[in-house]
Amino acid sequence: MHVDTRELHKQVESAIEQAERNTSAEIRVHLDEKCSEDPLDRASFIFEKLGMQETAERNGVLIYVAFQDRKLAVIGDVGIHTHLPPHTWDHIKNGMTEQFGKGNYATGLCNAVAEIGEHLKHFFPLQHDDRNELPNSVSTFNYTSQ
Repeated sequence: MHVDTRELHKQVESAIEQAERNTSAEIRVHLDEKCSEDPLDRASFIFEKLGMQETAERNGVLIYVAFQDRKLAVIGDVGIHTHLPPHTWDHIKNGMTEQFGKGNYATGLCNAVAEIGEHLKHFFPLQHDDRNELPNSVSTFNYTSQ
């Protein structure tokens, strides 16, 4: 699999910025090459490492992808789970999987970010005094869970 990571990051970061123009929620994307554990466990670990549980409304969402091992997860903080139906993340993951299968990695991630933003703007609309609590940059740090 070949991915132009610089262009991918640029497109995804732009999608995050666009999605967050309509919501006070925070969206992050973390990319790993490999994932030797359950992707939901890994995503939970990364969620904590990125400090996503520290948003004022507990409304952060993380998209986690390990490209080489073809694993992904979408998780949201506790403030989000009171609003969204449980199947929401599965639907978003299915859309990403479909696009990834066609080699459309940026499209898959950007569509997922946009869809998450659409869901969240209804429950966490952008406030006049909103501040961006988390960076919009794609995270690729090699966090180890040991």
